[in-house]
Amino acid sequence: MVHIWNDPSEVPEDFGPTVVTFGNFDGVHRGHQQVLSQLIRTARLNGARSVAVTFDPHPAQVHRPESAPELIMGLEDKLVALGELGLDAVLVMKYSLELASLSPEEFVAGVLVDRLRASHVVIGHDARFGRGNSGDLSTMQELGEKFGFTVQVISEFGSEGFPIHDDGGEDRRCSSTWVREALREGDVATAAAVLGRPHRMRGEVVHGAARGRALGFPTANLASEASGYIPADGIYAGWLVDQIGTRWPAAISVGSNPTFDGVSRQVEAHVIDRPEEPVEDFDLYGQTVVVEFVARLRGMVAYRGPEALVEQMRLDVVQAHDILFRR
Repeated sequence: MVHIWNDPSEVPEDFGPTVVTFGNFDGVHRGHQQVLSQLIRTARLNGARSVAVTFDPHPAQVHRPESAPELIMGLEDKLVALGELGLDAVLVMKYSLELASLSPEEFVAGVLVDRLRASHVVIGHDARFGRGNSGDLSTMQELGEKFGFTVQVISEFGSEGFPIHDDGGEDRRCSSTWVREALREGDVATAAAVLGRPHRMRGEVVHGAARGRALGFPTANLASEASGYIPADGIYAGWLVDQIGTRWPAAISVGSNPTFDGVSRQVEAHVIDRPEEPVEDFDLYGQTVVVEFVARLRGMVAYRGPEALVEQMRLDVVQAHDILFRR
């Protein structure tokens, strides 16, 4: 079981030595996974504990909130994804201007050395850290010599063991930016290839306008506060995972429902092959669920009326079912 700490002071005095890395890890994509898998191997070979240090909120939300990127996943899903990799611990550091003001040496000495007792630090070639991003690889190597830890350099790149190509057919470095680009276009298949799993959103199921139920296609509507990057408007095949872990096949709608002059974007999932029991026995309202996006079926279209929309929805459900159960 992975240990989760929300402050360096929570790290037990006898925890360590450790092999540690740090970063935002938004999406915990395959590039991150490559680094973290190497970190875990190094820890096991050296009889140490494997630790990832991450930050909340994202530094961009502190330094430039007006232009900060939309996060791929919320903190809860990030911690789940990190834990699934087999790490021994994750330290979540509250990112603030005070933390940002630490010099590279103050950060390394205060967190990696004094609290985590790092024997190895795993970083990428382009790692930056400390006040004004003034620390780099050479800085870390100098600090390693000073404090007695080994610096292990690893490259995050998607082509090592799992070829991933961009639209031009060229290998491209896995990155959170690439995932956001794909989701912005509704290309959830490419996003899944870079992430190593389907893109997920997590949120509470709330009451909506009940139009889907009236049309014979009841939906679970995610609250506007749901975490996770909202893909481009359209209809998707995917899965709804309820709070006890049951996975339900679903046709997922993202958008403002132009057939009914909708104005606010919504994410709603219609469970396919829902139970035969009465509706009240399949009540998702108030539950926190996860919605996974597998494939985009089509864009959002305004139909001439409910009848045309219902006919298209029937086709969407059949297509979603075929995609989900042939995989």
